[in-house]
Amino acid sequence: MKFLKFSKLFSIALLASAFAFTSCDKDDDDMDTPKASATYTYDFSGMYKGSHETDFRADLKITEIDANSATVEVTLYNTVNGQTYMIHAHDAADPATTPNNTPYDETPNGDVLVRMATGNGGTVTVSQTANKSFAELTTSYDAFFVVHDPLQPISTTDLTTYLTVGAFGRTQPDLKAMTFTYNFSGQYSGNHSSDFRADLRIIERDASSSMVQVTLYNTVAGETYRIHSHDAADPATTPNGTPYIETPNGDVLVQMATGNGGTITVGQMANLSYDEIVNNYDAFFVVHDPLQPISTVDLTTYLTVGAFARVQ
Repeated sequence: MKFLKFSKLFSIALLASAFAFTSCDKDDDDMDTPKASATYTYDFSGMYKGSHETDFRADLKITEIDANSATVEVTLYNTVNGQTYMIHAHDAADPATTPNNTPYDETPNGDVLVRMATGNGGTVTVSQTANKSFAELTTSYDAFFVVHDPLQPISTTDLTTYLTVGAFGRTQPDLKAMTFTYNFSGQYSGNHSSDFRADLRIIERDASSSMVQVTLYNTVAGETYRIHSHDAADPATTPNGTPYIETPNGDVLVQMATGNGGTITVGQMANLSYDEIVNNYDAFFVVHDPLQPISTVDLTTYLTVGAFARVQ
């Protein structure tokens, strides 16, 4: 009788042990199942105008939690120490239905991504849980990922204040881009510091347009720099014998930039393709000295001058 009772208890113990092992195995299987994850990189916007350094970029990482939620993690690189970056998801919308004809809702979607990150001079990461699945965020969710410039008043309509902007949770187009550096002109005569230089960056947009972005280094605070493209011309046909048209080409580059004592970036859309600008466009890139009256004939007043979008 005792043996039977012991056998019964032993059988129950075995069953319990088997159940426990089965449960542990199931838990282990769940723990071992890798969660889906994808990372998308957003480079510095070619439409930006402001004084933020152009080496800024952002990574958007989306990681599965369960069938209804995911972790949205944003890493910002080359941030400005102490500045607060606003990071948003803006749901796509029909421009005909929005107050300012934006292709997105100006109010960001807090259920997906609304975060603030304080810059530290380097890399900073923030995250939140989104109430959408990994699959939805990376395939069907139609929205824009935006990082706003902390050095300007926040705007939800002015794309020139966006450090990065692009389709949310999608691989960004691999656009062609090239940067050309223009050192201080050897012909210059004036009082500007000779450590001034300029970068001209051309970024592909589509078959008929491109972004022209100019970064000026070692600027004078408060002074206005005029930055122009001057189409090449036969000196025999120009009023003052210049090898270029004195009126700058506003369809390619006519910008003004206010110095801040350091680095400043401006840009505009050009109505020429990337290939046309870097291969065929015959012009001069000029930055005029803000400390002298502007001249389109006196090369000693040009801080930089050289063939437009060509290696100098």
